[in-house]
Amino acid sequence: MAVEEEGLRVFQSVKIKLGEAKNIPPYPGPNRMRDCFCTVNLDQEEVFRTKIVEKSLCPFYGEDFYCEIPRSFRHLSFYIFDRDVFRRDSSIGKVAVKREDLQKYHGKDTWFQLQPVSADSEVQGKVHLELRLSEVITDSGVISHKLATRVLECQGLPIVNGQCDPYAAVSLLGPSRSEAKKTKVKRKTNNPQFDEVFYFEVTRQPSYTKRQFDVEEEDVDKLALRVDLWNASNLKFGDEFLGGVRVPLRVLSQAGVHDAWYFLQPRENGGKSVKVEDLGSLRLNIVYTEDHVFPSEHYTPLRDLLLHSAKVEPVSASTAHVLGEVCREKQEAAIPLVRLFLHYGKIVPFISAIAHAEINRTQDPNTIFRGNSLTSKCIDETMKLAGMHYLQVTLKPVIDEICTEHKSCEIDPVKLKESENLETNRENLRQYVDRIFNVITTSGVRCPTVMCDIFFSLRESAATRFQVDQDVRYTAVSSFIFLRFFAPAILSPNLFQLRPHHPDPSTSRTLTLISKTIQTLGSLAKSKSANFKESYMAAFYDYFNEQKYADAVKNFLDLISTSGKWDQRSIETPIMLKEGFMIKRAQGRNRFGMKNFKKRWFRLTNHEFTYHKTKGEGALCSIPIENILAVERLEEESFKMKNMFQVIQPERALYIQANNCVEARDWIDILTKVSQCNRKRLSTYHPSAYLNGHWLCCKLTADAAPGCTPCTGGLPANIQLDVDGDRETERIYSLFSTYMTKLTKMQEACGSKSVYDGPEQEEYSSFVIDDPQETYKSLKQIISAVQTLEQQHTKYKRDKFKKTKIGSQEHPIGDKSFQCYIRQLSESSTYSI
Repeated sequence: MAVEEEGLRVFQSVKIKLGEAKNIPPYPGPNRMRDCFCTVNLDQEEVFRTKIVEKSLCPFYGEDFYCEIPRSFRHLSFYIFDRDVFRRDSSIGKVAVKREDLQKYHGKDTWFQLQPVSADSEVQGKVHLELRLSEVITDSGVISHKLATRVLECQGLPIVNGQCDPYAAVSLLGPSRSEAKKTKVKRKTNNPQFDEVFYFEVTRQPSYTKRQFDVEEEDVDKLALRVDLWNASNLKFGDEFLGGVRVPLRVLSQAGVHDAWYFLQPRENGGKSVKVEDLGSLRLNIVYTEDHVFPSEHYTPLRDLLLHSAKVEPVSASTAHVLGEVCREKQEAAIPLVRLFLHYGKIVPFISAIAHAEINRTQDPNTIFRGNSLTSKCIDETMKLAGMHYLQVTLKPVIDEICTEHKSCEIDPVKLKESENLETNRENLRQYVDRIFNVITTSGVRCPTVMCDIFFSLRESAATRFQVDQDVRYTAVSSFIFLRFFAPAILSPNLFQLRPHHPDPSTSRTLTLISKTIQTLGSLAKSKSANFKESYMAAFYDYFNEQKYADAVKNFLDLISTSGKWDQRSIETPIMLKEGFMIKRAQGRNRFGMKNFKKRWFRLTNHEFTYHKTKGEGALCSIPIENILAVERLEEESFKMKNMFQVIQPERALYIQANNCVEARDWIDILTKVSQCNRKRLSTYHPSAYLNGHWLCCKLTADAAPGCTPCTGGLPANIQLDVDGDRETERIYSLFSTYMTKLTKMQEACGSKSVYDGPEQEEYSSFVIDDPQETYKSLKQIISAVQTLEQQHTKYKRDKFKKTKIGSQEHPIGDKSFQCYIRQLSESSTYSI
């Protein structure tokens, strides 16, 4: 979800590798081990949870998490929890990284010390204050000053134990005073509107001679205003602290009036003193990205250069190929390139061109596509994007069964447990391998068209280059479909959205053995047993030394590398797209029925959207995809509940609450995509609910009244290839900008090759330059396009900085920005004089 900023779209995303924790403090009981899991939070809102790792003080998670961030946030936080025998979760420690500090750790494996978790430090949100200093003359003729403090509102307060009933406590702090006053409690809201004023006397010395509103230096040092937010609790433990701010009165030294938003801060010295090293540490790899995307016309020069790449001769001189040459990792270049070419329907000619060039540079057919080249990375990324549903319908049912059955499949005699039987384990493993092999080799008709077209190109180029080798037309394709697609998906199903979490160690071992066998079956190697280092694997493979397996692989490869044969295929089997628990409001099928909220298991396929009492039970309600007229967010005011959305049908709307903001956005996106082609889709909708005989948004009383707000913009119907071309071009610009020194170095290499015909200089040997003149021409055009975009970004940053007002709702004052605010005040005062 993009945020609009003056013609610019700003996207935030984060990719996290949750590695492992170490040195977790032992459980105080006799069994010192813990059952730990880790959560990812935007501020305090949980958006992801790992599996539970049992009986370990150094739990290994090995899980990846990616999400588009749909709102602003202050901290990206990670909590380690322990689940006890009563299934209660207690926090052990946390890592909180401020948004502005995320770039420090970008793409680096980093060990973070776990910090203590206390109620006093768990704060989020902001408060709007207005301070006004006025002069009064008392009955005795003494001049004194009164401070009027207006608490207007708060936004984004944390929800404590499912509720938020906030109030504010206001105090004037000084050497001899601490006067406390409270606002009224606002019930069931984390965005309270207070708008209450409190008055405090600010004493003056009799020698007061300064001009009105000029606060004396000694008073500034002594006095400050303290505003604390509390949650009014009915529990015996008392009210919960939500956050506070301390405002020194020197902010009034210029004008006597101060109106600003503040970020709430933790309570000073509120938590208990705990040694940091006692809590252990957590290994993370965080990649946080902010894309500032200009209107489409700004990217035309660079985009045209990129999309023309397949037609450049030689292709090594093309803009897209140059990007792969200058990036540190080929994967960096492959991800945005593939998404861009898929978006514009040019992925097949581009991959065909770079694959053809790579095959022509390969001398031995046995080493074809063995390296991590731009070609192999681009094909990997294409298969991930276009083939995700293919994996779902092919592998997911069997993988789910393996993960739930927990059959022992260990065939290494050294690792065999005493209670296990080697022959039984071999038979279990053989049955799993057979099932997966059969579902793969009979799935050719379901292979996505774009993958078939690429495989056809690979097959033709390889067969033409190595005409003597009859098997190269198969190995060129199998090196991708088996070795880089099916085998990795079996090995790590969580990375391919086949399972929510990394499997447990025993299941992971089973999947490893299956993956190894499938990889070897698909490779069509002459000597199969030689492919295994382990003797027990070579012995196990004897089960599959039959010609029928090789024939099945070749038939499958023939089928998926025949271009255009299956363009108009239709898949009758429903494809499961997304599932999970959410809370729904009863639809009220009869007028006087109860419309309460219940937790249900929701399931979306390409045929229908259903909910069930629990996972695996029959559907309580089924909504055909063609009956979904719109999917939109529901305003919080409707039920005083966050993260709600509505699925609008012909007769009624189904109101649903997701578990967090990321999940809500994911459900809205995928439901919108699958229903995008419905002919009766609505153009308007009601953003609030129909309650008490009227729509809360427009106050119309007819429940069938047309919507009052335009529906959000349409999305492409193709679920997998929903790509923003301008955003991908912006990412490619960012990569070129980052590696500008390499671009200039490559220009020097072109010049050196043009004038020097001897051995290649070592500093230029890393670049593939087949035609120095053509490559130099492309580099010149790339640098020109990148510099133009660089100037536009610089202008945007400069203009934004000029317009940034610290203390505004968009830029509240925080612990680091207070001095900037004082400086800004001083400068504005100087200018006004």
